[in-house]
Amino acid sequence: MGQIRPHYPVVLLLAAFSRQESALEWARRQACRHWGPLALASEVFEFANTGYYEPTMGCGLKKILLAFANLVEPAVLIEAKHQANDWEEQYRQLHDGPELRPLNLDPGYVTEAKVVLATTKDRDHRLYLGRGIYAEVTLYFQRDRGWQTRDWTYPDYRSAAYHEFFTRCRDFLRERKHAN
Repeated sequence: MGQIRPHYPVVLLLAAFSRQESALEWARRQACRHWGPLALASEVFEFANTGYYEPTMGCGLKKILLAFANLVEPAVLIEAKHQANDWEEQYRQLHDGPELRPLNLDPGYVTEAKVVLATTKDRDHRLYLGRGIYAEVTLYFQRDRGWQTRDWTYPDYRSAAYHEFFTRCRDFLRERKHAN
């Protein structure tokens, strides 16, 4: 029988995308107010890997990745996804543009071994966490090869720029872990 041990805390992530950088800034402020200060923020990326979101969000989308300084238990992902959905709805009600969905927020987390994203959609490779939330391992880390993709990894998460950001998150986590 294996010994049950608590999981080491993880780096909480938030991926935000929208046509308007003001929406991204709103999401950053909202998340920092509830999840604490940022440890890392990516540059603002062009989000042009798919046309899937154009009918509800428009074109010319921008995306930013945020990592929070307060390490959390992985089980927080359920609550984080519910909060992110609530924030999307709050912003939609504040927004006066033509988009049906002016802001998309996707929480997740980074461990030394993987990047996990939360979703409300069930698929064959996703595990049910509870309260309508699923999770998938989007990337995994190999010491000799860096971040590796899965068949289901979203196109933007395959990019070197994202991998560099997640390496910074992983390094941040390792520094915090070894400082304790």
